[in-house]
Amino acid sequence: MIRLRGRRVFARASPTDMRKGFSGLSALVIRELGHDLVEGDVFVFMSRRRTTVKVLVWDGTGLSILQKRLAQGRFAPLWGRVEGGAARLSHRELTELLSGSDVQLTLGGRRRRAKV
Repeated sequence: MIRLRGRRVFARASPTDMRKGFSGLSALVIRELGHDLVEGDVFVFMSRRRTTVKVLVWDGTGLSILQKRLAQGRFAPLWGRVEGGAARLSHRELTELLSGSDVQLTLGGRRRRAKV
């Protein structure tokens, strides 16, 4: 079982090619976001159309990718609120994002209602 509670959550602040797997997403984390995968942080990537999200996490023994594709609607946008790199998400924001709800993201220090 993968536990996300108690870990820092970072979301890439620009769209991601969802064809990327372990190697491609790991390279984005290291080169673009400047993080070390084995620290146990959680990394969220979203497709340009905002219908698919991938979550990359190190569980202590290896990497796992969790993927969700919405049957209808779109996820709240993560980009356009933070300049490059990654946005920090709270666990509540991650949960609401993955539920597909109209989440209020606090990216960039201000609370905004996401337009879905």
